[in-house]
Amino acid sequence: MSQWTTVCPLEAILPATGVCALVGGQQIALFRPYADDQLFALSNIDPFAQASVLSRGIIAEHQGELWVASPLKKQRFRLRDGLCLEDETHSVPAWPVRVQDGNVQVNA
Repeated sequence: MSQWTTVCPLEAILPATGVCALVGGQQIALFRPYADDQLFALSNIDPFAQASVLSRGIIAEHQGELWVASPLKKQRFRLRDGLCLEDETHSVPAWPVRVQDGNVQVNA
């Protein structure tokens, strides 16, 4: 059974940035690429460095897709599903995320 967990108000995530939240014991990186309510949720753990840093990565567009580049080793992870562009065997989990009554919710 899935459960939506309220994390923070949408305004707490500035456009073009990411934040980290602890949801169900997991570090989840929440990304807000634009000033609208489009959000993405990935694991915050960089699988190459085993460090909790993806929420601090740079959001960029590549070949029509949104990606986050790890601040450590620069590998790119697709925001919609966590696929690693450089090495698919190191992709990260992704979770559904939504805005409900002005609050960000993650289904983890």
